[in-house]
Amino acid sequence: MRLQAVCFALLVPALAQVPRFPTVYYGAAYYHEYMPEERLEKDVALMKKAGVTVVRIGESTWSSWEPRDGQFESGYIDRVVDAMHKAGIKVILGTPTYSIPPWLYHKHPEILVTHSDGRKATYGIRQNMDITHPAYRFYCERIIRRILSRYKDHPAVIGYQIDNETSPYNAAGALVQKNFVEYLRKKYKSVDVLNRAWGFVYWGQLVQGWEELPPRDGILNPGYKLEWERFQRDRVTDFLAWQAKLVNEYKRKDQFITHDFSGGAHTDIDQWAIARHLDIAAVNPYYDVQDRLDGHSATFTDDVARSLKMANFLVTETNAQTIGWDSKGQFPPYDGQLRLNVYSHIADGANMVSYWHWHSLHYGQETYWKGILSHDLEPNRVYEEFARTAAELKRIGPQLANVERRNRVALLFSIDSHHGIQFMPFSSRVNYQSFVRQFHKTLYMLNVGVDFVTPDSEWSRYAVLLVPPLYVASDATLQKIVAFVANGGHVIATMKSGFTNEYDTVRHVMMPGPLRPAAGFRYQEFSTLREPLPLRDDPFRAGADNRVSEWAEMLILESAEALAWYDHPFFGRYPAITRNRHGKGTFTYEGTFLSDALQRAVVLDVLARAGLTGPDQKMPAPVRVKHGEIRGRPVHFYFNYSAAEQTFPYAYAPAADLLTGNRAVAGAALRLGPWQAAILVEN
Repeated sequence: MRLQAVCFALLVPALAQVPRFPTVYYGAAYYHEYMPEERLEKDVALMKKAGVTVVRIGESTWSSWEPRDGQFESGYIDRVVDAMHKAGIKVILGTPTYSIPPWLYHKHPEILVTHSDGRKATYGIRQNMDITHPAYRFYCERIIRRILSRYKDHPAVIGYQIDNETSPYNAAGALVQKNFVEYLRKKYKSVDVLNRAWGFVYWGQLVQGWEELPPRDGILNPGYKLEWERFQRDRVTDFLAWQAKLVNEYKRKDQFITHDFSGGAHTDIDQWAIARHLDIAAVNPYYDVQDRLDGHSATFTDDVARSLKMANFLVTETNAQTIGWDSKGQFPPYDGQLRLNVYSHIADGANMVSYWHWHSLHYGQETYWKGILSHDLEPNRVYEEFARTAAELKRIGPQLANVERRNRVALLFSIDSHHGIQFMPFSSRVNYQSFVRQFHKTLYMLNVGVDFVTPDSEWSRYAVLLVPPLYVASDATLQKIVAFVANGGHVIATMKSGFTNEYDTVRHVMMPGPLRPAAGFRYQEFSTLREPLPLRDDPFRAGADNRVSEWAEMLILESAEALAWYDHPFFGRYPAITRNRHGKGTFTYEGTFLSDALQRAVVLDVLARAGLTGPDQKMPAPVRVKHGEIRGRPVHFYFNYSAAEQTFPYAYAPAADLLTGNRAVAGAALRLGPWQAAILVEN
């Protein structure tokens, strides 16, 4: 089998619009096979009593589906699906391919991953196989077809989850290396092109034929390493696209295909490329609770999920009780936090919230990753809060389904830049993701909604574009940023942007390269900062946080103005932050790493210039507000992330709270109790 990731997308028809849901589904992953047989009837009764509307099953139990090679057992799944249908509970059925059964390991040990350092994966952990190996694919296809043909017509099944939190699994064996060479042949056509793009003339490493390409282990060349990372991402995209294609042969028009990404913005996979093969994206956000719950981590993951298809998404896993692969960090949520998190996900665009999982395990690595039911399998405090929330969703879920977000701010996410900086780090403390997280949290704390975009995305709907260090980028991408500014957009760009081209090769021009017309400055030198530096005269009134660190580009102004200068006998001749007017817009640049307080001030200033500030930036510190539309009617979600009551003025058109029925008009005081939410839909 040859890897077909490069051309596979050309073979896949355009997917239909993301499905609209009749209500917000609420439930949990359910693994009857982990429990005594007699639990099924009691579990379903408890689910029905609690108001569960959906369960997710089957994705991690290949050895139960097929205990021996070619011996298929589906009786226990039949019982689960039939019991759920009888109780009026919908089912999402997973393909069980992310954990191979022992018989497959013993029959084909060669499918286990060989890592780049030559180490062979062992059996005992999940996700330890080469997802491109022909033997693995053969047995995957067999079990997938068997499952789909059996359950495709079952009325309880509303969708299919393909695999589970898939990644490349650090595979670098002989087959992977061979597929990499094939990938390069298709992309670069000749070794001469590759030699020039990567600079293989350095250290005398020019290759004269594809057979001479060295393996990945030991490689230092940044261009090679960057292309290897792209290839690894394509392997995952190809695998999930292949599974989606199989499922599409069976699924009904009223069923969907999803894949559940683990939390965050990934750099080992291309979530956007994968999402093109899904009907709807899904995510598994986990986060701190109790006094550390501030909603940011969950919102970060949700914003990525919504941005993948610019549409609603599913939460397939999230905290129920405590989480962890040991018992050292067992923190159950406070009263109200489970419910608060549900409405936060919905405000971000979630059409389903499902917990991992229904019951707590009595064995295995995840014994202390607890479900809605504890180890005693009886109703408890969390179960009761789940039931109260489910009762609310039964009433208002149809109104909250398919919430639309219309954000005017975008955050440009570049996987290539992440890797380019990892290959040539500028700091042991700060990396590409540091900028991404800082930008996102700044916006979150300012109550400003944001979408993630990629260089290939459409940006015209946005007024503000935030650009973490765009270290690896084509001329076309940089020119796209310049055009965005010229057409009236406001950009905040950061250090190292534009430094290398799409092959991770430094440009042969004055920096910041193609960004220079919009940036209005040039530079030839830069320096690591041994210690943080203050800014002269504290221009952003940051007080004790009036400092920058890690890196300083020695910017020379052309048409730009300086917003801040370093306070230093040498670096003081150079500006740290600049702004340039270009066409109808502005380009703000940070040639260093800003403290959080400085970043907040810069972002707030640019938002004000774009006309995107107002009462939301005057909320009490623990209060977050998110905005959307429900069938054309504005909706405002308010959340109190604290143990104290919060009071603040409502600032929008007359509205009613879906949760309480209370009405509000502009200027009226809103009160939120500890860990409480309000959902105000305008009249």
